[in-house]
Amino acid sequence: MTRVRRGYIARRRRTKIFLFASTFRGAHSRLTRTTTQQKMRALVSAHRDRGRQKRDFRRLWITRINAVTRENGGSYSRLIHDLYKGQLLLNRKIPAQLAIANRNCLYMISNEIRSATKEIGRNSSE
Repeated sequence: MTRVRRGYIARRRRTKIFLFASTFRGAHSRLTRTTTQQKMRALVSAHRDRGRQKRDFRRLWITRINAVTRENGGSYSRLIHDLYKGQLLLNRKIPAQLAIANRNCLYMISNEIRSATKEIGRNSSE
């Protein structure tokens, strides 16, 4: 049987892994087996934390909106309920940015929504 020269294929695969793991510390960036293990672990963590990041940001936005609306004498749940009642579909990111940048604007929006929903309630009862 003739001899097979195994040249660049395995080396290319390892090089790709080492490029991915070049910022890892210690043996995690130098040894092939630990590098592949750390690469798998890193990709799993990245996949999991993309979902977790969305969750964390939503919690942060809700907290910010709630803090500002409570200063105004309302509550977060009442504001969101009034938003849906008034068919003003805002995601939580926009009011949270308003809460930080311009509180008066968020106060005005919540007051407008409250007055509008009260009028809708009066008209529907008549």
